[in-house]
Amino acid sequence: MIYTERISMVNKKFFWGASTSAFQVEGGFGQGGKGIATTDVRYVPEGVADNKIASDHYHHWKEDIKLMKDLGINLYRFSFNWTRIMGDGTNVNQKGLDFYNNIIDECLKFNITPFPTLYHFEMPQHLVDLFGGWKSRECIEAYTKYAEICFKEFGDRVKIWGTINEQMIAIAAKDLNGNHGVNDEQAVKDMYQMSYNMSLAEKRAIALFRTMVPDGKIGPINSMQVVYPASPSPEDIEATQYAKDFLQNCFLDMSVFGRYPLAYVNYLKEKGWYPKTEEEDKVILTENKPDLIGINYYSSTCIRTKKENDNDSKLPPFYRNDKFILEKNPHIMKTKWMEFGIDPKGLYLGMKDIYERYQLPMIVTENGLAYSDILENNKVHDDYRIDYLKKHIEQVEKFVQDGYPLIGYSTWSFIDLVSSHQGFSKRYGLVYVDRTDSDPKKCCRIPKDSYFWYKNMIKK
Repeated sequence: MIYTERISMVNKKFFWGASTSAFQVEGGFGQGGKGIATTDVRYVPEGVADNKIASDHYHHWKEDIKLMKDLGINLYRFSFNWTRIMGDGTNVNQKGLDFYNNIIDECLKFNITPFPTLYHFEMPQHLVDLFGGWKSRECIEAYTKYAEICFKEFGDRVKIWGTINEQMIAIAAKDLNGNHGVNDEQAVKDMYQMSYNMSLAEKRAIALFRTMVPDGKIGPINSMQVVYPASPSPEDIEATQYAKDFLQNCFLDMSVFGRYPLAYVNYLKEKGWYPKTEEEDKVILTENKPDLIGINYYSSTCIRTKKENDNDSKLPPFYRNDKFILEKNPHIMKTKWMEFGIDPKGLYLGMKDIYERYQLPMIVTENGLAYSDILENNKVHDDYRIDYLKKHIEQVEKFVQDGYPLIGYSTWSFIDLVSSHQGFSKRYGLVYVDRTDSDPKKCCRIPKDSYFWYKNMIKK
């Protein structure tokens, strides 16, 4: 299928959007029939806001969408919370469906295209208690049923969808997937099994989507990994190739081709970590390809070959590998919250690599700057965020001018939202949410300077 056919649902226009995720923005804990998700019971440091109120989008959704309309965006990328739609992960909650129907209809009223992601880290705790969540193949059936309900309820109006957000993070973060209480060896083995089960669930959902929303488009939301070698040595070059396979290609190869990179397969089999599969899975995996790839990008990564005495104990599980280790990149600027640095050029380079490998159109679904914004005289002067967005959008423009198929750009995030372990000290939004970690106040909305800059940029 040629590119223009793939984006017919948007009449060949470019999407300018903004993004959120349910557990970070909604709040509304225990309201409207919402069940308990892993994100509701995750560890939160003392004195840091959790997601029970978050940005209180649950009560401010109408005001928020009016702010989107005034901003001039034509796409809102958000996520459904599985436990709002199905409180225990299995039984349908009509009040949850009504909540998202209201959001979708309000967006459409203002000509804003709704772009939901089915799974953005919120695993129903009931399914973890029942059979271990994503560790079990039973979760494949549960996710497929959940997807079917969403397609049936919203598919008449929603024509662009995300399947799973940042699978790499979802399988590795115990607070998100509920993979607690096991030794390190078992945790790593579980991680790769969860990844396989997620991929199979995604494929089954895509198969359903083809029959239920035949005029829609769907695809994974990828945490894009732009991997630079620490030096031109052959060893470091080889390490970066391994890193790319383990941090990105294993997920996208499975999404697009229905198979893993061979180096990844060989390594997992050597370690005894290769997931359990079934023969009939092959057909499902290979015959249900996505239409697009969502791109989440904040910064690049620098990699070198791992040495015998390197300590990787403090690294996230997906970086713990015999073949490579993280290295500092002296060529890009770092800030308090952007610990990997700021690298606008990486957005272009990463998307170029992804297109050349997968030949699918892309949409930037997350790109933004974290900062401890200060509200003064009811204003937020965030020139630093404007600079970040401007430089990254310039790379987006270059990418499109060079002929690559990009259907849109969506900044992270539309409003300030609760960060996983930093609460509201770490802010990404175009709109300030007036609350602190200890005092939610009224969660008043105050557009920042970056809001007005983005508004003018879209106009021009």
